[in-house]
Amino acid sequence: MERLTFASRKRAYTIAAVISILLGILVIRLYELQFVQFESFRSQAETNSIRQIAKDPLRGLIFGRDGTLLVGNNPSYTLTVTPFEFEWGTLPLLKHLFDIDTNVVRYRVSRAGISSFQPVKIARDLSFSQLSLLEENRTLLPGVNYSIESRRVYHLKPHLSHLLGYTKEISPGLLKTLGDYYQPGDIVGFNGIEAYYEDVLRGTKGYGYHAVDARGKVIESFDHGRADIPAEEGSDLVLTIDMDLQQYGERLMRGKRGAIVALDPSNGEVLAFVSSPDYDLRDFSGRIPVDVWNALRDDPASPMFNRCSMAAYPPGSTFKMLVAVAALQEGIISIDTRINCPGSYMLAGQEFGCHGAHGDINVVSAIEHSCNVFFYKLIFKLGFENLQKYGRLFHIGLPTGMDISNENSGLLPSKEYYDKRYGSRWNIGYLVNLGIGQGEINTTPLQMAAYTSALANGGIYYRPHAIRKIKDRVTGKETPIDAMPEQLPISRDALAIIRQGMYRVVNGSGTGYAARVSGTKVAGKTGTAQNPPNPDHAWFVGFAPFEDPRIAVAVIVENSGFGGTVAAPIAGAMIRRYLFGAPVPQESTDQPAPADPAIPVIPPHDAAVED
Repeated sequence: MERLTFASRKRAYTIAAVISILLGILVIRLYELQFVQFESFRSQAETNSIRQIAKDPLRGLIFGRDGTLLVGNNPSYTLTVTPFEFEWGTLPLLKHLFDIDTNVVRYRVSRAGISSFQPVKIARDLSFSQLSLLEENRTLLPGVNYSIESRRVYHLKPHLSHLLGYTKEISPGLLKTLGDYYQPGDIVGFNGIEAYYEDVLRGTKGYGYHAVDARGKVIESFDHGRADIPAEEGSDLVLTIDMDLQQYGERLMRGKRGAIVALDPSNGEVLAFVSSPDYDLRDFSGRIPVDVWNALRDDPASPMFNRCSMAAYPPGSTFKMLVAVAALQEGIISIDTRINCPGSYMLAGQEFGCHGAHGDINVVSAIEHSCNVFFYKLIFKLGFENLQKYGRLFHIGLPTGMDISNENSGLLPSKEYYDKRYGSRWNIGYLVNLGIGQGEINTTPLQMAAYTSALANGGIYYRPHAIRKIKDRVTGKETPIDAMPEQLPISRDALAIIRQGMYRVVNGSGTGYAARVSGTKVAGKTGTAQNPPNPDHAWFVGFAPFEDPRIAVAVIVENSGFGGTVAAPIAGAMIRRYLFGAPVPQESTDQPAPADPAIPVIPPHDAAVED
């Protein structure tokens, strides 16, 4: 038997075989790493050494209908913190230098994660002195830097605040609902068209890629920036608003609470959107001063409340045309139908009054004289179902669909509504107040302007819209806004009868004579909406010119009394301004200056009642 030694040939072969197998495995593995799995490992390596940092786009601009810039952007400096590099021990210094809330820093850094390399926005609108402090203390504040963003700047004469809305830092609540696009500290549109067109205005974020060292600190731009994805600017908006009319309307409503909404009956464009009182958007450019915000928030007049599309009021007698047109279309009455008004209406032992004893009158005279008894009796013939049917045609109790983020749908009561609210305690007698626009019914000035516009133009309901077109800043493409016209199933004969009644309200012996405008024919309807225990609201809705309407307007002045006395003159002034422009200045003479024509002097009139 051969003795096996350490240096024997058999042992040598064994060792050589093992080494060969190991080298073969190593070669195969090296081949896999270098060729088979190369792309995968290269991607992982680059991921570990390259950091992606978001770049915010410029927000789209807003222009007037004449092409003038109304809302633009200015550069703004924002303090940022990169969580991975930030040292918590520097927080007291950060607070001392920039007067920031340390809780904000803790929340945003913790939300991003302490291992995050994505800068987190901490404070906006740094001054140049604060930027200097940052540069002086950069070595003491690792991970603290700044970025250049944009903030809104306003080139407005009228305030237009409730229509435009404003931009502000996104809230935690909105972060949860708006998706992954946004990060804490991002700017978002709030209220008005800034919110409604947020997806259009905001643009698309870009991304820069940066090489980092083993500790994750940014060294330089990766591949000289060739891999960066540029941000895409937001699209621009062009308004429908007549800026002169808007400014004039704001002037007319100064010192009052209420609203004016004016539309173009031929296409639904919003010409004026006046909510009073209002606020100055210039105070909302960038960081809002605390004292300004507190003053607006605590003001009992609620200047930040949008009365045009959010406030809902009983429409009063301005609702009578809807009841009348529904009854005409359903064949319940005709132009020849007469209803007797003895001066009041008795129902279940309760007396419902009128403005006078009108005798036997038809629907035109009932609108002209705003006869309550006529409509008390007519609403019972019409019934709940027809009231709902025609109310919804005119979007009463429904949103108009205007391109604004905050719109109240109002309320048009139904049987189901009364069942839910009162149970078995209500009866058909509840209809009586609805016939004259009182009771539980509530409408917004925007709804009333759109309703009046449809009466004026022959029965086409246009969706009110404040934007005429969207302009893509990259491609230059312009997209007009669709007004979504809807031809209402109402005969032109029925609408002509209603229009005749509205004409006589202003030009006959009705209560709308203060809305008359020299040089054109105005049609309309006054309304005095009861608001117990407070004073009544004054309404007027109307349009002009009568033959070819170019403007429809709704005016409400809160707690001010009669519509014919308070709201009608404002509506007339708005119509005059739009159709004929500002008065031509007179040459200087020794004569005293004429009275401001904004609110015309109400001429003597033989109308016995107000509405």
